[in-house]
Amino acid sequence: MANPLFSLLNQNPLSNMMGMLGQLKQNPMALLSKAGFNIPTNLNSPQQILQYLTQSGQINQSQLNQAQQMAQMIGNMK
Repeated sequence: MANPLFSLLNQNPLSNMMGMLGQLKQNPMALLSKAGFNIPTNLNSPQQILQYLTQSGQINQSQLNQAQQMAQMIGNMK
């Protein structure tokens, strides 16, 4: 199963990547919804969202690991 968030990122050229990262920081729920994830609105921390996505089967452990690696790389870019 392909990671929908990575698919969304791959559809956009590199020039749009910074804009998408800004959108992710400003409104992560909107970007995740656009990627096809179904997330309850009462979740308000990234950890809660990741836990829900994993427990609901919307992402698997491998996809979670990829997302965490990507977040770490983004954090290191600052």
